[in-house]
Amino acid sequence: MMRVIIVDDERWNRDMIRTLGDWESWGMEIAGEAEDGASALALAETAKPDILITDMKMPGTDGIWLLEQIRQLVPNIQIVVVSGYDDFKYTKHAVRQQAVEYLLKPIDPVELNETLGRCKTLVEQARSQAPSRLASLDRVAQQSLSGMKHLLRLHFNNLHEEGIRSVFARLAQELGRVDGESEALVERVRHELLLLLAELLAANGLEPEEEGADAVRHETIDQSSLLLADRYCEAMHRVAQDRKHKHKLNLEEVRAYIELHFAEPLSLEQLARVFFVSKEYLSKLFKQTYGVTVMDYVLQRKMEQAKAWLEQEELSIKTIAEMTGYEDMSYFYRVFKKHYGIAPGEMRKQSQS
Repeated sequence: MMRVIIVDDERWNRDMIRTLGDWESWGMEIAGEAEDGASALALAETAKPDILITDMKMPGTDGIWLLEQIRQLVPNIQIVVVSGYDDFKYTKHAVRQQAVEYLLKPIDPVELNETLGRCKTLVEQARSQAPSRLASLDRVAQQSLSGMKHLLRLHFNNLHEEGIRSVFARLAQELGRVDGESEALVERVRHELLLLLAELLAANGLEPEEEGADAVRHETIDQSSLLLADRYCEAMHRVAQDRKHKHKLNLEEVRAYIELHFAEPLSLEQLARVFFVSKEYLSKLFKQTYGVTVMDYVLQRKMEQAKAWLEQEELSIKTIAEMTGYEDMSYFYRVFKKHYGIAPGEMRKQSQS
């Protein structure tokens, strides 16, 4: 039997998952439940689960900390994140590379059981492969995916179709070198990129399309890459049409867009292109309305969020830097200290005292 642990600080949520899952049919058993990340990790050490179903926002050590730790303890574990829509921005940093699926509350029983079915397939495929080979595949695939997801976000939000297709062509080439015929690898890539697409659509105020009978399920990376590229480009055109219908510049929509994307590389030119106005017009109107420039506002939001996250002891400063869009730790330190007059580590010590 495949072993599952459920993590949520609210008992009724755990009860709901336990009730809705068709565990016996999937050949699964619930090996335990936990209320926070620390107790979940302790449970995982003894239960050795195949599947983790977890909420993200919990008191104490939360889901982000748990996902970082449990991958080291159980490298091949399949992860399902369950969370509210309001937590999506907080959650996306943790689920980009690690979750089989992201389920919104209230949980749909059909979606839950479809996800359990995919988890079962991935667990069985992982068990059938030599551990060293599987670890090698995962490592190379994740390294390739990480950089390409970053490029896909930029090209999608900039409405750059050629850029999107070039990323998928490169994806097929690089992952094909690893193991182009691995069903487990294709399935993982597919689900991670569809999760990213849903995230991008949500960030642009649009609902993701439901998968139909023509869902992207093919045997090779090449086939999946071509159809996923089409899927991304179709979604990008939906975003473009939606933006064109907004004739008058709404600065609250600009602020909402910044709120969702401030952790990504944002420029005045990009924002102007997104809202179909000139950068001069956007800059002037934003400064007149809010008293700060667009890019100063972006920086302010980065620093405010970094400060808020510093109050959460379970998040490392390196993680906070990455979550606010800074890959260079030393640069993050300099920007933070210039903004607040104090280093991140000192800010954390003050908040703790």
